[in-house]
Amino acid sequence: MTKVLIDAARCKGCGLCVNACPKGVLTLDSNVLTAKGYHPAAVTDIEKCIGCMSCAVMCPDCAITIEK
Repeated sequence: MTKVLIDAARCKGCGLCVNACPKGVLTLDSNVLTAKGYHPAAVTDIEKCIGCMSCAVMCPDCAITIEK
């Protein structure tokens, strides 16, 4: 099973990972606000994740790690 680990402290909520995901697995979590005032990315349905790493590659802050 694939694990998507998002470091919310590093995420600035730019949404590049959300747009890059071919399966629509990620979203910006409007219920969470980081110490810097951003809504971080969050996984909505890990079962749909294919582990393509598009989100991690697109993240300018290296806040996403994929474990297979």
